[in-house]
Amino acid sequence: MQPETQQTHEHRLVLITGPSGAGRSTAFHALEDLGYEVIDNLPLSLIPRLIDGPPLERPLALGLDVRNRDFNATAAIELIDTLTRDPRVTLELLYLDCAPNVLVSRYSQTRRRHPIVEAATPSEGVDREIDLLTPMKVRADHLIDTSDMSPHELKAEIGHWFDHRPAAGLALSVQSFSYKRGLPRGVDMVFDCRFLANPYWVPELRDRDGRDAAVAAHIEADPRFAPFFSKLQDLVLMLLPGQLDEGKAHLSIGFGCTGGQHRSVAVAEKLAKVLAEAGWQVSKRHRELERRLSGSAVDGFGVGRA
Repeated sequence: MQPETQQTHEHRLVLITGPSGAGRSTAFHALEDLGYEVIDNLPLSLIPRLIDGPPLERPLALGLDVRNRDFNATAAIELIDTLTRDPRVTLELLYLDCAPNVLVSRYSQTRRRHPIVEAATPSEGVDREIDLLTPMKVRADHLIDTSDMSPHELKAEIGHWFDHRPAAGLALSVQSFSYKRGLPRGVDMVFDCRFLANPYWVPELRDRDGRDAAVAAHIEADPRFAPFFSKLQDLVLMLLPGQLDEGKAHLSIGFGCTGGQHRSVAVAEKLAKVLAEAGWQVSKRHRELERRLSGSAVDGFGVGRA
């Protein structure tokens, strides 16, 4: 009788930690959208039981919080070492970092106490939590600093590192942005639209954005627009098959202007439409418009259980 072959089942785990207010809730939502099962604040002592159970049908994201009743950095590191040695487990530790002054600002604006130092100032609570989490930060496989990120940017960064779904061809992202705030993270190709006619100087168009038909018409009336856009779409449509042949799964194209409201938005909208009509999978992002709608990165991330 042949001995029974032991089958190794793969468990994909992502452990998420970082100071309160750095964006853990946003990260959880992003991972859920990617198909992960998310469990927050599970006691450390219960995590090994998930591995001892039946094989996981989908990847699992677990939140580690210093407020858990059995949390301490030593136990957390020991758990990470144990899971790393387990042949059934693929483990990644994600640490969401944030500048202390930004975390303090988020608490101050919401007038909430820091959750681990009820009677102290937000600054004292932030400093204590960061100190407690330092051993975890050192061990992190992925460290994302959310100090200058909007929730949309954090979701995009999470997708970049943790979206392991089979890609249906090449996924394109077309983005607009303001040069005043710098280039978007992870952009592959950038085009400067500041040479085009600026609707900002037209009073009736100033408060609108590039998605508005009148704004788009004003930009397209610039005699430089037609040759620019013709060459742009020819260039992009020529390059995309080569990017796909190279095995690239994601490509981000950015368009910048002074305020990120008119010209870059209009060009991004028009190119996204051309690409979609050509059969490409394309998504759109307008960074400055998103920030204006959300109010600020502080309001978007929140504090406390973030």
